[in-house]
Amino acid sequence: MIGDTMELPAPYLPDRAAVDEAHALIARHGDEAGYAAAARAEQYRVLGNHIHFARWRQIERLITYLSIEDVLGTVH
Repeated sequence: MIGDTMELPAPYLPDRAAVDEAHALIARHGDEAGYAAAARAEQYRVLGNHIHFARWRQIERLITYLSIEDVLGTVH
């Protein structure tokens, strides 16, 4: 993990389904949800499916974002 949370790259979320999938993993796996998303990304990488690999890596980043209690970025 990155030492300074302000350096954490923002995830790219192409659609609402990515947020729903992140929520489902958090509900199912709790604190281990990020690892579950990383495992799915790795499965798709091994299969050579770069589109689903990238999607699950972004979902993993979203889960990490949601697990941080600090405020990231500018608050409006």
